[in-house]
Amino acid sequence: MAAPRKIIIDTDPGQDDAAAIMLAFGSRAELDILGITTVAGNVPLALTARNARILCELCGRTDVRVFAGADRPLARPLVTAEHVHGKTGLDGPELAEPSMPLAEGHAVDFIVETLRREPEGTVTLCTLGPLTNIALALEKAPDIAARIRELVMMGGGFFEGGNITPAAEFNVYVDPEAAARVLAAGIPIVMMPLDLTHRVLTLKTRVAKIRALGSKPALALAEMLEFFERFDVEKYGSDGGPLHDPTVIAYLLKPELFQGRDCNVEIETASPLTLGMTVVDWWHVTDRPKNARVMRFIDDQGFFDLLTERLAAI
Repeated sequence: MAAPRKIIIDTDPGQDDAAAIMLAFGSRAELDILGITTVAGNVPLALTARNARILCELCGRTDVRVFAGADRPLARPLVTAEHVHGKTGLDGPELAEPSMPLAEGHAVDFIVETLRREPEGTVTLCTLGPLTNIALALEKAPDIAARIRELVMMGGGFFEGGNITPAAEFNVYVDPEAAARVLAAGIPIVMMPLDLTHRVLTLKTRVAKIRALGSKPALALAEMLEFFERFDVEKYGSDGGPLHDPTVIAYLLKPELFQGRDCNVEIETASPLTLGMTVVDWWHVTDRPKNARVMRFIDDQGFFDLLTERLAAI
């Protein structure tokens, strides 16, 4: 069997980030989590750093180090999403404050040092929030770009539009300059846009299967999802809300669940009307170079089967 794939999870937890982290925790045979780096996004940095440690303790993974990173975007005031995730970011279940400490050092330094230490082309970056930490790492150490095996990101949208403005998806909107820098860095990128994640709905039957596992992590996640989905059910009129971030981890485990194509993706950083828009050349109508594999379709039931199976393994 192949050695586990080495990953860094860069995140702003977030209930859907929690599902992604749990999916990774339940996949020890395939994924070697070198560390979790946190960024301001869904909630401010103090809370994202807290939430990542809560998840480590909840799942018995205090061996995974958690690093605090950027507390604000590169060039803009921070925009957060408590209206979706609640005041803590993980509203829903009763969760104990974490006792494990943050790892020493800044997330950006950890990313740079890890990519320089590990063999070239062996570390995958899994980004579940704004891309600030990754952009800062590339600015500090441009040599790491060539060492990254792949960057799999949740972010963007094209036919589906945006979820924070009519044009922009939240993770990109929070720090469009960072997203633009990362997409221009020549890294192999796989993008999970809203067009894909809006196909992955937390239907009541799916959440019930997670709850039925009965473990502490599964029960906590079921309560998180029931809180989280209330916003999307009201917004989209669907039975359940989209579960965005775990698609990043699922892609590493079962890429056959996904379909997409290589495209050019550019980020709007100037227009007040479309700030943070991901301009995806899906139909290849320009001669701009392809810089991302953009996913559009997913076997959504296969995805939930995988998530439920791996939650049972925690």
